Amino acid sequence: DEEKLLRGFTLLTARPLLLLLNVGEEKLGSANPAVERLTARIGKDVAVSQLCLKVEWEVSQLSPEDAEAFRADLGLKAGGFAEVLRACFDLLGLITFYTGEGGEETRAWTIPRGATALKAAGAIHSDLERGFIRAEVVNFADLEANGSMAAVRKKGLHRVEGKEYLVRDGDIVLVRFNV
Repeated sequence: DEEKLLRGFTLLTARPLLLLLNVGEEKLGSANPAVERLTARIGKDVAVSQLCLKVEWEVSQLSPEDAEAFRADLGLKAGGFAEVLRACFDLLGLITFYTGEGGEETRAWTIPRGATALKAAGAIHSDLERGFIRAEVVNFADLEANGSMAAVRKKGLHRVEGKEYLVRDGDIVLVRFNV
């Protein structure tokens, strides 16, 4: 009851919080005692993420190949901004799914974690939700490993799912509908 009452006030402190720390280059990719102490002090209600803005600026000036090599030299898996975006999605309970079979028609969609295939169809267009028949689903890792949707289908790695299928982060969804 209290949560319902407070929701009407749209209090800033009731929102999920992400604390983004700009750390020095020497602190990247290793355990940072200061961050650990800060995380312990503020509790589990606030997500903490760290990056080095100087490194991110330097990486942004490089070609994609050089940027990847530079990150590898520093022991970093992905770009700092990608990790911040992932932290935001986790904090807000969001996932990304894709539509299309490649090329210009491929598009990313954001939905709440735990959304069904029916709700994912509705995120694309209300007509897809209204006339939903089924969803053909492919895992992105399967597509990446096999190179094409045709190869994925040939190996039987695609699935046909109904309205209640819980869409997973990274799924490629082809909605079949009739309106």
